[in-house]
Amino acid sequence: MDLIDDTPGNNAHEFTVSELSGAVKRNIEDQFGRVRVRGEIGRVSRPSSGHLYFDLKDDRSILAAVSWKGQAAKLAQRPEEGMEVVATGRMTTFPGQSKYQLIVDQIEPAGMGALMAMLEKRRKALAAEGLFDQERKRALPFLPRVIGVVTSPSGAVIRDILHRLRDRFPTRVLIWPVAVQGEGCAPQVAAAIHGFNDLPEGGTIPRPDLIIVARGGGSLEDLWGFNEEEVVRAAAGSAIPLISAVGHETDTTLIDFASDRRAPTPTAAAELAVPVRADLAARLAEAGARMSRASGQRIERPRQRLRDLSRAMGRPAALTEGARQRLDLWAARLEPALHGLVRARRQQLASRPMPAATLRQFTSSKRHMMDRVVTRLEGSRERQMERRKDRLAQLQERLDSSLRRVAAVTRRAIDTQSERLSGLGARLENGGRRVIRQRREVLMRLDRMRHTLGYEQTLKRGFAVVHGGGSVVTSAAEAGKLTHFEIEFADGRIAAAPGKARPDTGRKKRGGPAQGSLF
Repeated sequence: MDLIDDTPGNNAHEFTVSELSGAVKRNIEDQFGRVRVRGEIGRVSRPSSGHLYFDLKDDRSILAAVSWKGQAAKLAQRPEEGMEVVATGRMTTFPGQSKYQLIVDQIEPAGMGALMAMLEKRRKALAAEGLFDQERKRALPFLPRVIGVVTSPSGAVIRDILHRLRDRFPTRVLIWPVAVQGEGCAPQVAAAIHGFNDLPEGGTIPRPDLIIVARGGGSLEDLWGFNEEEVVRAAAGSAIPLISAVGHETDTTLIDFASDRRAPTPTAAAELAVPVRADLAARLAEAGARMSRASGQRIERPRQRLRDLSRAMGRPAALTEGARQRLDLWAARLEPALHGLVRARRQQLASRPMPAATLRQFTSSKRHMMDRVVTRLEGSRERQMERRKDRLAQLQERLDSSLRRVAAVTRRAIDTQSERLSGLGARLENGGRRVIRQRREVLMRLDRMRHTLGYEQTLKRGFAVVHGGGSVVTSAAEAGKLTHFEIEFADGRIAAAPGKARPDTGRKKRGGPAQGSLF
C-alpha cells in the first residue's frame, strides 16, 4: 500500500550563508554609503599590521570601527580612548564574524567624552576636599619588613612584583586577592586597603609597612573601578604608605592622585618599595672602610704631632748630659783637692804650733766636713742609680706591654685565617662530593641508556643475530654463500649450516567457497 505525504509544500527560497551575508552587505553599503557618526572612542587597538581598531559608543550602543593601514597614517587626529569624535566613513559588514562595522577614513574631535567629563568633575570635587594635597602624602619606608599587595592573584602583575622583589631585596609579601575590573572591583579594593590598615601591631598576621595597589593596563572602562570615590577615599585615608601601580605609564586614575607615590608599572612599584641589597652591601662596606680610615687618621695625626713636638723639644737625657758630665768631672777633682787641702792645712799646722785642744777641734770639724761631702756624693750617686733603675723598669714594662699587644694581634690574625681555611676546606670537600655525585649520576644514566639501546635487550625478546665470515649476516642471499655460521641467542651461540631457503608463499588457501564481502 502506497504512503501518501500530506506535508504542505514550502516555496520559500533557500539561501546559502554566503548568499545571505552578501545580500546584507550590499544592502548596508547601498543604504549607508557615506556616513558621519558622533560618539566616544573606546577600546583602541593597534596591532603590528598597522591597522587601527576601535569602538564608537554612546550611552546605549557600541559601533565597531576600523581604519586600514593607509587610512590610519593619514588621520589628522589619532584616536585615543575617552575622546568624543565625529568619524567619517562607509558602513560595511564582516561576514567572518557576522557583524557590521564602520570603515573610517577621517576623524574630527567633537569634545570631551562623557566618561572623561565625569572623571574630571569627580577629580575636581575630591581635590577641593584636600584629598590630593601634598601635605597628606607620607614618605615611603626605606626598607619595609612586610609589603601588602592588593591585586588579582592569578594575573601576571603579582608574578612581576614578586620576581622584582626577589631580585632586588627579598622580603615578606602579603597578597589580598581582589577583582581588578568589573562591578566588584571598587568595593573589594577599598575593603583590602581598610583590611590592611586594621591589622593589629604584633598580631598573628603581620601588619604591612607598605601597601601596593597594582593592576595591568586596560581600557578606560576596565580601569574605572580605581576611579571610584570609595577607592580614592580609602587610599587617601590609609595610615600605611601606599603606592598605586594601576595600568601602564600613560594610564591615569584617581587613585594615583590620592596615593603617596605613583608607579608607572607594577614592576616599577616593586623597585620603589625596596632598595637593591647588593648596593646596600657595597655602601656598607664603603662606609666601614671610610670609618676605619678616619679612625686611623684620628689616631695617627696626634701621634705624628707628638713626634714632631718631641723632636723640637729635644731628648730629656740630652738636657742633663752636660750637667752630669760636669758633676762627674768635679767629683773626680774634688777628692784630690780635699786631700791637697788637708795636706796644706796639715803643713800649716805643723809650721805653726797650736794648742792641742784647738788642733783637735780643727781636725774634728774638718773630718765632719769631709764626712758630709762624702755622704752627699754617695747620696747623689745612689739617687742617680735609682733613677736609672726606674727608667729601665719603665722601658721594660712598655716593652712587655707592646709584646703582649703584638702577640694578641698576631693570635687573632692566626685564628681568623684558621677559620677561613676551615671554611674553605669544608666548601672544597662539599664541592668535591657534589661533583662526584653528579658524575656518578651521569655515568648511571649512560649505563642505563647503553643497556636500553644495546642489542642484548633485543635478544631477550626472542630475536637472534647471525654471525659468519667475521661479520653480521643480514640477508638470506649472504647466508647462502657461507659454508657455516653461528646464531647468537640471549643465552649463548650455536653453530649452524645453511639449508635450502624456502620462499614465503603466504597463507595456504583453504578449500570451500570464498567468503563474500560484508559490504
